[in-house]
Amino acid sequence: MTSVDPTTLPDPWQPLHKLLAAMDNEIEQVYVERGIEGVRPRFAYPLIRLAHTGPLTIRELAESLDRSHSAISQTIAAMRKEDLVTSSPGADARTRRIDLTERGRSLVPFLEAEWRATQAAVAELDGETPYALTALVEELRRALEQRPMRQRILDHLVEPPR
Repeated sequence: MTSVDPTTLPDPWQPLHKLLAAMDNEIEQVYVERGIEGVRPRFAYPLIRLAHTGPLTIRELAESLDRSHSAISQTIAAMRKEDLVTSSPGADARTRRIDLTERGRSLVPFLEAEWRATQAAVAELDGETPYALTALVEELRRALEQRPMRQRILDHLVEPPR
C-alpha cells in the first residue's frame, strides 16, 4: 500500500516561518546598510546580554536568555567566526567562558538601538493589524498550557500497522 507524501501537502507553519525569516532578513539588511557585515539578528540578544553581564559560560548565557544550550552553543560558534566573542577555559575543563571581543563590544550600542527600534516596529505592527501577534502568541501559549501540543498530536495520530 502506498501513501501520499504528507510533505507535499500545504504546510500550515510555512507562512509563519517565511514571515519570521523575511523579518530577520530585513533586520540584517539594516546592519548591512550601516556597514555591519557578518552579524545576524540572532546575535544581538547574546551580545547585548554579555555587554551587561560580563563573561558567562554557555550554560549561564543560555539560561539568562531562556534559550537551549544547543542553540546558544551554535550561535556562539557562529559569533566566534565573525570575531564577536572569544572563549576561554572556565572554572573546570568542561566549561568555557564567553566574552565580547573589541569588535563585539563596539557593536553593542548600535544593537541596543536596533533592538529598541525593532520593539517599537513590532508594537506598531500590532496596532495596525486586527490580531496583534503578541496577543495571539499569548493566546496560543495559554491554549497549549491547557492541552499541550504533544497531546494534540497524539489525539490525531493514527499509527500504521506493524
